[in-house]
This record gives sequence, structure tokens and C-alpha cells, in this order.
Amino acid sequence: MDNLDFAALALQYKAELLDNCLPFWLGNSQDTEYGGYFSCLNRDGSVYDTDKFIWLQGREVWLFAMLYNNVEKKQEWLDCALQGGEFLRKYGHDGNYNFYFSLNREGQPLIQPYNIFSNTFACMGFAQLAKATGKAEYADIAKKTFDRILARKDNPKGIWEKSYPGTRPMKGFSLPMIICNMALEIEDIIEDKSLLDRTIETCLHEVLEVFYKDEVGMMVENVSSVDGSLIDCFEGRVINPGHNLEAMWFLMDLGVRLKDRSLIDRAVKIALNVIEYGWDKEYGGIFYFMDRKGYPQQQLEWDQKLWWVHIESSIAMLKAYSLTGNKECLSWFKKLHEYMWTHFKDSEFPEWFGYLNRRGEVLLPLKGGKWKGCFHVPRGLYQIWKLLEQC
Repeated sequence: MDNLDFAALALQYKAELLDNCLPFWLGNSQDTEYGGYFSCLNRDGSVYDTDKFIWLQGREVWLFAMLYNNVEKKQEWLDCALQGGEFLRKYGHDGNYNFYFSLNREGQPLIQPYNIFSNTFACMGFAQLAKATGKAEYADIAKKTFDRILARKDNPKGIWEKSYPGTRPMKGFSLPMIICNMALEIEDIIEDKSLLDRTIETCLHEVLEVFYKDEVGMMVENVSSVDGSLIDCFEGRVINPGHNLEAMWFLMDLGVRLKDRSLIDRAVKIALNVIEYGWDKEYGGIFYFMDRKGYPQQQLEWDQKLWWVHIESSIAMLKAYSLTGNKECLSWFKKLHEYMWTHFKDSEFPEWFGYLNRRGEVLLPLKGGKWKGCFHVPRGLYQIWKLLEQC
């Protein structure tokens, strides 16, 4: 393990990003007629559905603007981010910066703005676009979208909430987890640093004091919105190992920003608990959903192996090693690396498969869809490339 060739691995991830993944999205996802991006792409990159899902639009804007800002000032990356940003600016929201869930190809709304994650990824996208272009208009959209997120965070679905009020009030882990990451993404454009500090403090409290449970050893996906207690029902028992591990590398980044070594160490400890719990001892890979009591689950896809779960877990383990030198984290990264390149990597066409069955066999040959877009694979390749260079 000590002889791992970090330099060679860094080149492997860099080449996969720059020579394989990015050309796939640049060449196949851009809608040159109406703007925005196609995310529903077959294995070979051909388009099989033209609907546009807003959080995937925001993610692709963010990805190409981020790479332009951090890797190289390539005009084709900026052009790609700009045309997607303009599509979102014109058609993505209701005028009050509530971003729709989906549009048709031309930009007409299909699904109401019930999903607050459309806002979070639009906010991140416009923040990076503002940094790339220096345009105040994009920064202003990011700020207004951030304000809407804060206004909606306690009742994110608003009038589109389908649960009956009062009987079993719950809140989800996903939102405070994403805001932990989003806060660092938009730091440069928020003038009120005290607001940003309060937001980070609140999210850290939510993740570590509300959703993390000592008796479970990790974060649960849903708790009572009244007192933060555990709830014994399907939703209250569900554990998502991928969410846990993604959140932990967000917390490690916050620990670096805050110069808080205890936060980093706690995140690493939780991450190790989670990956040991979530790893499939029989077939390898990480389960998608688990029940904290070991009961049968409502999600029929519970045992599938998903691209984003493994990419985010790899980032978490490598980041943990780079920050602490913990050899157990490095061993887990090596195991995840071997699993990903054996199972998710497509040997014939660019980009990675997204959905495997429990045994690690390809379940769906698509490269993009309603949930998989230009985000987790390229972001993960970039993060791991840079971490390996540091190592």
C-alpha cells in the first residue's frame, strides 16, 4: 500500500477527465438549437430524450465554469457553461428564482419548482459563471437564488408538499448536506460574511448534532422535524451510505476552511464507520440504501451499485488520507479505485456506466438520464486527480 504510485494514478484520472469524459459531454450534450443541455444520452452519446432537468443543467454549468476557473482558461469550456447559463437564466425559474424541476427542449416548464435542489445547483452554477466572466448579473442571480434557498429551507417543497401536515413531520438530510458544499462554492460572491458563517454553523449543527446519531454511528436520511428524534418507519430507518460519505468530504473541506482539525478527524471517523457498514461483503461495492434495523426496504433498487456513490466515497477516502495520513482510508481508496475501474468504466465508449446490479453487472447502459448528468464522474475525476497530485 505504501508503494502506491500516486503520480501515475494522478495522470490516469487526469487523462480520463480531459481526454474521455469532457469531450463526451462537450460533443453530445449541448443543444445548439435551443440552448441548454441534453442529459439523456445512450452509451454511444446519442440523445434518447430531449427533456431538460434543471438540477442537471445547473450542474453542467457549474462543472465547465469550475474547470475554466481552476484548470485552464479554455474557451470551449466557458462557451459551454455560458450557453447553459443563459438557458437557465431565461427559462429555468418562475421569475422569483424558484427553479423548475424540468423543462421541455424549448424551455417551457414541465414540472413545478417543488425540488429545492434545482435551486442549489443553479446557485452553484451561476456563482462559478460569475467568477469566470466577471459579470455582475450572474453573481446577482446566484445571490437571489441563495436567498430563496434560505427562505425555503424549513419548508422546501412549500405548496407542492404531498405529506399530510402534522401527523409525522420529518426533515431530510440532503439539504443541509448540500448547503455545506454550496456555502464554500458561493463564498466569493456573498458580501455578508456573517450570513455565510451562520449558514455554515447551522448546517454543521444539522449534520453532526441532528442527523448524526451516536446509536447508529452515522447520519440517517430523515428525522423528526419537531425534535430531531429517530422515527421508526420506512423513511425514518433509511441509511444512504453514499450521502453519508459525500457529506463527510464536504465537512473535511469545511474543516480546512475553518482550520478545525477536530472537525476533520470526526468526519474521517464517521466516514470509516459508514464505508465498513455499507460495503457489500459478498459482491463488493457499496449498497445504495440500507435499513438501520436491518428490515426489508421500500426501495427496490436498494442493492444496486451506483456511480455517484462510489465516486463520492473515493473522494472521501482519499481526502481523508491526504489530510490525516490514515492508512485505513488509503486502503479503502485502493479498493474503491479497483472496483470503479473494473465495473463502471466503459472499455468501448467514453464516460462511465451509472447503474450496476448487486453483482456489479451493467444494469442500464445509459451514460446520462434524469438523474445522471455531467457532474459526479467529471467532478470526481477532477477531485481525485488533484488529491493524488498532493499525495
